Amino acid sequence: MEHTYRLVISCPDRVGIVAKVSNFLSTYNGWITEASHHSDTQSGWFFMRHEIKAESIPFGLDQFRAAFEPIAREFNMRWHIADSARPKRVILMCSKESHCLADLLHRWHSKELNAEMVAVISNHDDLRRMVEWHDIPYHHIPVSRENKAEAFAHIEELFQKYDADVVVLARYMQILPAELCEKYAGKVINIHHSFLPSFAGARPYHQAYSRGVKLIGATCHYVTQDLDEGPIIEQDVIRISHSDSIEDMVRLGKDVEKNVLARGLRSHIEDRVITYENKTVVFD
Repeated sequence: MEHTYRLVISCPDRVGIVAKVSNFLSTYNGWITEASHHSDTQSGWFFMRHEIKAESIPFGLDQFRAAFEPIAREFNMRWHIADSARPKRVILMCSKESHCLADLLHRWHSKELNAEMVAVISNHDDLRRMVEWHDIPYHHIPVSRENKAEAFAHIEELFQKYDADVVVLARYMQILPAELCEKYAGKVINIHHSFLPSFAGARPYHQAYSRGVKLIGATCHYVTQDLDEGPIIEQDVIRISHSDSIEDMVRLGKDVEKNVLARGLRSHIEDRVITYENKTVVFD
């Protein structure tokens, strides 16, 4: 994988943004390998992402930030630059269902995901052997009505201990406290079926089957205090028919869930997602 810097910017739209950034990079012989731009005419905001060959820039990221800061102030930019050589530190959270967790572990193990899987946290002990086979620490933290505050305080300690860049709820069947959602805004990713707000609660595929739905799907989004209403990163659907049983729907639904979650996580760890309002720009 080529060593690059990823420059990600959002700012009020106006003339000259691309020219100013491009001129800055060319001044220092920066070699752009990928450039993506989007202008949202409704909000009046502009979004951009550049990948730059790291070896083409004559200094490191700290000097880059200092040199770029005057331009950022001039255009009122929200921006960051990341180094592809520093993989994002990922914590996975799960309960009893294994399909999303197993898929992400496989993709990481086979080097499809350029990330560092630092720990798995679960409110059940069922998936410990699978995780520990990958030499990843497994933390079993039961959550009940009586110990919820204590349990999530422990979970937050682990977030800090492992210095997590992103937390993935890989079918973790507990609701994160509002204060944790706020503290880690834009850093916690969730996956769920796309029937919501219909068929909420237990056994959604059974509910959908009884209504004769023809499409099933999954949604990957950032977690916010508003349950399952955070900015959407990725979605997909599969068409089904009257001949599909409940078991078929569950199987197909799991396939969609794990693929959508993997694509959403990949976009995040490659710095391809920019959030604004309650939406996202996701550059391919």
